[in-house]
Amino acid sequence: MIWIAIRMLTGDAQKFYGLVFGIAFSTLLITQQLTIFVNLIERGSSGVYNVPSADIWVMDPVSRTTDVAYAMPVTALDRVRSVPGVEWAVPHLRAGASVRTGDGDLEGVTVIGVDDATLIGLPKGMTVGTVEVLSQPDSVIIDDVGATRMFPAGESPIGQRLELNDQRAVIRGVADAIPSFTSQVTLYTKYSQALNYVPGTRNRLSFVLVGAAPGITAAQLASRIEQQTGLRARPRDDFARDGINFIIENTGIPLNFGITVALGFIVGVAIVGLTFSLFIRDNLKQFGALKAIGVTNGKIRRMVAAQAGLVGLIGYGLGVVGTVLFIWGFSGEPTFKGFYIPWQVPLISLLAVSLILTLTGWLALRNVLRTEPAEVFR
Repeated sequence: MIWIAIRMLTGDAQKFYGLVFGIAFSTLLITQQLTIFVNLIERGSSGVYNVPSADIWVMDPVSRTTDVAYAMPVTALDRVRSVPGVEWAVPHLRAGASVRTGDGDLEGVTVIGVDDATLIGLPKGMTVGTVEVLSQPDSVIIDDVGATRMFPAGESPIGQRLELNDQRAVIRGVADAIPSFTSQVTLYTKYSQALNYVPGTRNRLSFVLVGAAPGITAAQLASRIEQQTGLRARPRDDFARDGINFIIENTGIPLNFGITVALGFIVGVAIVGLTFSLFIRDNLKQFGALKAIGVTNGKIRRMVAAQAGLVGLIGYGLGVVGTVLFIWGFSGEPTFKGFYIPWQVPLISLLAVSLILTLTGWLALRNVLRTEPAEVFR
């Protein structure tokens, strides 16, 4: 009977392809939008994960993320270093600035000052040059995505001179960094040099990066730092989640992507429901004939379920493959650097497709179950 159901479905090529297209389009829209949404909000934690060596981030109590921070007095560094269990603590500066390129163009950048001695605060990898270039006068390292935004394709940023707060800065390296949420250009330099590049204020220290001594967890040490210094201390993973939550709570991104996903679901229900209903209506005589020869309603349900399952399997596969091709096709674009498809997203899409097929299949099946065997003889 299942084979008969499949033959009935594929025999009407137009409706079969219409059903497959409806499921494939819904799957593509839901999977692609959820993938972009997840990758975008995860960039709220890029500032934290670009510093893999720091176990704890210490900041002013009102600071919330790496981009929303209130500067502290430099004495906070000594207070943190005095806490038992702190193996090392280094200063970290993050501030916005405007630079003038050699061509006279103005570009907004984020200036990050890393510890002069250890260079803790730099991303883990470099695409061009080494971290030792910061030992040269007026040196800065630019992030790879920022380099593509600031300079034309094919033009090397190495050796380019910039003007930062009336100070000269020379790009001598390119860092392999996770882009920020806004993909703004990021310049890395030594902490002492960053103080000259950023307009002066009374307090300049953005964060204190801390490494935990052996035998104590990051959570325990963070609690101890808060008790003894009065500052806010967050373990790395917790502070990364703070950045993601800040984007979710303070932007319209979740709502906008949620609307798009909902529209994908609604479009799927509309296309598949209408096409499936037309298919069932056109085949009522065949179903009536099957009931006339003794096929039970239970077998009819299994036949319709097999038809829906075949359509769902093909359409879902095409939609997921389309999403993979989309991400792969744009992987060379700086904006899409590091984008991936989380394993949860295809499962959510599969659940949505199953719900679409269940709903539309149930609506279409009602006409079949109400059909009397005698209908075929009228």
